[in-house]
Amino acid sequence: METKEAWHLTLVVFICWLAVFVRADAEDDIAFSAGESDTTKFGQAKSVRYLLYDVNPGEGFNLRRDVYMRVTNLVKELNKEEPWVLVLPPWGRLYHWKSPDLEQIKIPWSTFFDLPSLREHVPVIEFEEYLKLRGEPVIDEVYYLQGFKGGWTKWEEKMNITECNEGTGFVQDEEGNWYSWFFGYEEVYAKKFACLSYMGHATFIKPFLLKNTTGRCVMLPRAEVLLHDHFGNSEYWKARRSMVFAKHLRNIGDEFRRENLDSTDPDDKTELEDWTKMKRNHGDALGGPYVGVHLRRRDYLYAREGNLPSLKGAAKQIKKILKKYNLQKVFVATDAPSEEFEEFKNYFKKSKVYRFVPSKEIKEKYKDGGVAIIDQWIAAHARYFIGSYESTFSFRIQEEREILGFDPDTTFNRLCPDNDSDCEKPSIWKIVY
Repeated sequence: METKEAWHLTLVVFICWLAVFVRADAEDDIAFSAGESDTTKFGQAKSVRYLLYDVNPGEGFNLRRDVYMRVTNLVKELNKEEPWVLVLPPWGRLYHWKSPDLEQIKIPWSTFFDLPSLREHVPVIEFEEYLKLRGEPVIDEVYYLQGFKGGWTKWEEKMNITECNEGTGFVQDEEGNWYSWFFGYEEVYAKKFACLSYMGHATFIKPFLLKNTTGRCVMLPRAEVLLHDHFGNSEYWKARRSMVFAKHLRNIGDEFRRENLDSTDPDDKTELEDWTKMKRNHGDALGGPYVGVHLRRRDYLYAREGNLPSLKGAAKQIKKILKKYNLQKVFVATDAPSEEFEEFKNYFKKSKVYRFVPSKEIKEKYKDGGVAIIDQWIAAHARYFIGSYESTFSFRIQEEREILGFDPDTTFNRLCPDNDSDCEKPSIWKIVY
C-alpha cells in the first residue's frame, strides 16, 4: 500500500473517531470517564481498535440493519473507555436477493447508506478501508457468538468460552491460522478463534472486549445473538436516524415520485435535514398524493399463511383507503412475480397502480439491495402507508415515516387476511428524541 493512501485512511479514521468523541463529550460531560469517579483523567493516548461483526447467513437485509444498530450502540459504549472504530461488514449473498445475473458480494455500505451520516453516530469504515490500513488481510481475534447448549430455563446475562455447538464455517490450517467466508475475501485469515456462548444485551460484552481481548481487530460473527439494550429508546433512535439512505438512491426514488406520483418534498412537507438536527412532530409531514403499499408474497404465502390477504382482498382494502383519502394513485413495493402484479393491477379500474422497475444500469450498479431501498423510500413518502404482517421491510418503512414526521394513524397499518377485516394493527413504535 502506498504511504500517501495509508496516511489518508489513517486520517479518515482519526477524524471520524474525533467527531464522535466531541459529540459524545457535548452530550455527556463524563462520557469518557474510565472509572466511577466524576473526574475524567487523561493518560497516554491509546491505539485505535477495530470491531467487526457478521450475521447469520440466512438473515435478510432489514434484520441486518437492526443488528447494525445494536452493534453501533456497543461501539458507542466502548468509546467511553478507549477509541474503537466499527468495521462495516460487506453485503452479499442474502436470501431475498434473487437476481441470478448479478454479482452480489463484497458490496460496500456506501452503495446503500450515507457514510458521513453513519459517522455522526459512531466512527465507521468500510472493510476494504480496514484491510488497507492494516496492510495485511488479518483479523486478530474471532469470537463466534452462540446460544448456550441445551437452552435456558431462566433469562440471565452470562457468557463463557465453550466448545462450539455446531459447524461454524471456520477451518484452521497447519500454521494455526483460521479461514472462513469472510465476505468473499479468500485471502483474509484470523489469528485466534473461539466460540463464545452468550446471553445478554449488546453492551454486556463490553468488559470482555476491553479486558479479555488484546488484538487490534476483534470480530463477532452471529452478532444477532446480541440483544438491544433498550429497544425503542432515544439511543435506539439515534442509531436508526443515522442510517440515512445513500443520496444516489434517494435521488432515483425522488425522480420516480416526481414523474409518476405528483410527489415532491416541498409539496409533501418531507424535506430531509441533517439527522442530528432534524426533529419532527407527528403530523408535520403530509406525504405525496398516493397510497404506499408493501405487498409481501412468495415465501410469506407459506411462512405467514392465514395472515395475508388474497390479491383481490388486498385490492379491496386499498380501494377503501383511496376513497377515504380522496386519492387516485397507488405505489406498490412487492416481491410478487409480474403475472401476480398484473392480476393485482386489474382490480383497480378507476385508479393507477405503480411499481418501480429498475433499468438494467440501476440494477447492475446498486444491486437488489439498492432497488429494495428505492422501494422503501417511495413507499415511505406516501400520504398513507399499509404494510404486510410481521415484515421487517414494512417495519423499516414505518420507521422512515416516524423520522419524517407522519401521523402514526397513516403509518402503522397492515393488510388483513380476507376472513378478518378488522385484524390487529402492528405495534406502534414512536420516535424518541
